[in-house]
Amino acid sequence: MNLFEQAEFERLQYLTRRHFLLKCTTGLGAMALGSFLGCNSSGKSTGNTAKALAEHSTNPLLPKPAHFAPKAKRVIFLHMAGAPSQLELFDYKPELMKLNGQSCPQSLLEGKRFAFIKGVPKMLGPQAEFKQHGQSGAWVSKHLPYFSKVVDDVAFLKAMHTNEFNHAPAQLLMQTGNGRLGRPSMGSWVTYGLGSENENLPGFIVLVSGGKQPDAGKSAYGSGFLPTVYQGVECRSKGEPVLYVSDPKGMNRDLRRHTLDAINKINEEQYKEMGDPEIISRISQYEMAFKMQVSVPEAMDISKEPESVHQMYGTSPGQSSFANNCLLARRLIERDVRFVQLFHWGWDAHGAGKEEALNFGFMDRCREVDQPMAALIQDLKQRGLLEDTLVVWGGEFGRTPMLENREGKENPFTGRDHHTEAFTVWMAGGGVKGGVSFGETDEIGYYGVKDKVHVHDLQATILNQLGMNHEKLTYHFQGRNFRLTDVHGQVVRDILA
Repeated sequence: MNLFEQAEFERLQYLTRRHFLLKCTTGLGAMALGSFLGCNSSGKSTGNTAKALAEHSTNPLLPKPAHFAPKAKRVIFLHMAGAPSQLELFDYKPELMKLNGQSCPQSLLEGKRFAFIKGVPKMLGPQAEFKQHGQSGAWVSKHLPYFSKVVDDVAFLKAMHTNEFNHAPAQLLMQTGNGRLGRPSMGSWVTYGLGSENENLPGFIVLVSGGKQPDAGKSAYGSGFLPTVYQGVECRSKGEPVLYVSDPKGMNRDLRRHTLDAINKINEEQYKEMGDPEIISRISQYEMAFKMQVSVPEAMDISKEPESVHQMYGTSPGQSSFANNCLLARRLIERDVRFVQLFHWGWDAHGAGKEEALNFGFMDRCREVDQPMAALIQDLKQRGLLEDTLVVWGGEFGRTPMLENREGKENPFTGRDHHTEAFTVWMAGGGVKGGVSFGETDEIGYYGVKDKVHVHDLQATILNQLGMNHEKLTYHFQGRNFRLTDVHGQVVRDILA
């Protein structure tokens, strides 16, 4: 347990015993019990841990030491909400093409859970052409021509698997380590464990494109039971960057400063009385909002970027797009934002409608992300930022090698159902090897057959690159210590440089 964790644990003990002393005891008995519990006559905690806590009380986002020397200082997580088909992007299966149109073997259906498949569906061959690229010879489909040029900077995890086969629970498992509501997101854990290097911007920023929030909603980047100061702050690439941060008409910056000083003084007095950590979060958030009024518009203004950069990313200032968000992600990590989370919605390629079809909407999603995600890697690399920035790309699960037949009938368009057994995630930078492929699926892409990686293993690996032991990054809640990886997770060391 590091110094900050000790301080946090002691603060919780202090809250419990102070409440007991205030409500249940008086006089000499209270003083004696307080002394026995390690409090002074005022009921406050004593010792070095209390001093450490006091230093972090005024700003919970102050930088904190890692468990060991990190390879990465920051993370950009590109979550493709809806789960892109690995069989049309990265997991080339020529044997599956030979089975195209044949009835699915019963062995692939027995005892399995599917979101929509009923009866016996037909097998579906790859709906894209594949070629090998780079010195590594990585297989990438024709849907990603820009990305195919940066494969030697990427490590593919080809045998990812998960426990959840519906979108919201699977997104929660990927981002919070649990398929149910209430757990802190990965970005929240990271900022809780490491703090932030920038005092004028949130340590955890979220950018959303594709027209909708992820299926799991804002819980996918919420703070759960951690103090709310660690939750993700959503910024917009179109319009006002952060809603409700600007001052109302008639209030200038000096008046706002005086107002906040008065409010903070009241909150500080309340914290001295109650010891509630959410009061400290409230003070920190007021101060952060005040700073963001100046820092966020500057950071979010991509119009100042050179034309060559806009051509590289395919950006259009003033629009809401994945391309703009990728460029913003680079600008934010340049300003030492610890964790930048991008969600791009619309990858649910069922085939029930044109937007859900592998040969229509899916191709549009590929065009939306291909150029900017490749540009992000190239841009970070040429600026010397890739070596200590970890970029992660993936969805919440994979897609079946069989055609989806909703309610036992073929859909009007070509699509695949949800699949927990196999999908692909790629990582780049931050101490991860480039030009490698780890894990294999069977000849039709149904099962992982070699070097399988669970979602908790991915989370453990991300934390490891940031210098954190996933088993030691804990928070005491409801009587026990919780962590992002629950009681699971192994670092995938074979992909680490």
